[in-house]
Amino acid sequence: GSGAKAAGSTRGAVLTRRGITLRVLLRDGFLEPAHGVLSIYYLGKKFVGDLRADGTITWQETGQVFNSPSAWATHCKRLVNPAKKSGCGWASVRYKGQKLDQYKAAWLRKNQPNAPPAEESLASEGEEEEMPEEEEEEASREGRAPVQELVAAKKLEERSKKQQCKNLVEPAGMDHGQPAKRLESKPRVPVRYCTLGTRDSARNPQTLVEVTSFAAINKFQPFNVAISSNVLLLLICQSLFLRGLSLVGWYHSHPFGPALPTLHDIDAQMDYQLKLQGSGNGFQPCLALICGPYYHGNSGVESKIAPFWVMPPPEQRPNDYGIPMEVEVAYIQDGFLTNDVLQEMTLLVEFYKGAPDLVKFQEMWSQDQTYLDKLKGSLASRTPKDQSFAHILEQIYSLLKLSS
Repeated sequence: GSGAKAAGSTRGAVLTRRGITLRVLLRDGFLEPAHGVLSIYYLGKKFVGDLRADGTITWQETGQVFNSPSAWATHCKRLVNPAKKSGCGWASVRYKGQKLDQYKAAWLRKNQPNAPPAEESLASEGEEEEMPEEEEEEASREGRAPVQELVAAKKLEERSKKQQCKNLVEPAGMDHGQPAKRLESKPRVPVRYCTLGTRDSARNPQTLVEVTSFAAINKFQPFNVAISSNVLLLLICQSLFLRGLSLVGWYHSHPFGPALPTLHDIDAQMDYQLKLQGSGNGFQPCLALICGPYYHGNSGVESKIAPFWVMPPPEQRPNDYGIPMEVEVAYIQDGFLTNDVLQEMTLLVEFYKGAPDLVKFQEMWSQDQTYLDKLKGSLASRTPKDQSFAHILEQIYSLLKLSS
């Protein structure tokens, strides 16, 4: 008799909402274990989890296992907003689109219809105290670009026979077209972040947004960045993995526009930040670089390469866009150029010389400079101090001239 009483004690005792666990709802048939049935929407981000038969949750992104909705929600929300104190799990986690606390309420109506609203007594196993927060609907993601695979390097604006590095993606809105003598027919005027307001699906995702300095919002940049001149000379995806290096970001170009993020770039960067932070327990920043190689608004001949990072919108405004932050960088001048970098440069010229959108390097970029002159001037500041490779670079420039 005592054994039977112990096994059924959760039914016989008067439970409050916090006394009901996922195991109770699974046992009584209110929920069923399955893949991808749990979800969280927070500040424009979506998290998907598997409900296991033992009442635990597996986050699909990393395979991490959590003992309760609150533990999972707190972890995910802190990735987006490190200042988040609690997850409000039962009010935030949804099972097949419905909030879990609605299943709690259904269990109470069925099993304890006459139970008075007693004080909090039997705390759910593994649960923390929860504070209410604003409901965050899936609809808040309307107009968002889909989450993309994290990239290690830019997909080099290819539209024909170009092979792709594994796990590379090209963000939508890549500036394509015949580059020779091409200018943006209608220059896009960047907008200030403060003018954007709430996320609007009707807004053009290619809207350029000015970056904000950390000092302007009385904050410190949360990490330091140093970039070597060899990195700015050439990023190759295969080299990253072959050398066993760690992924720290992605880049792409706005060939004839300013090196400022678009709304699409901001959303993509937020997704990448989340993916990289979700891969481990420690904080791992993810940096975005935008290059504006042929934008006539740049000062001087050197291409502008602008790094940016995205800060989540204020928690009280979860449907706003992320804030693009200007990142200060220390540039390191390398003393030499490695042979494999030179070899990769040569291979790239050979690979892309038949592309339909190839830059015509012999044509004029400005009144007194060809595209090749522009390229040489831009790479000059990134050439190593040791000039012994200068003649090899000249060979590469000759190949570019011939290929066009």
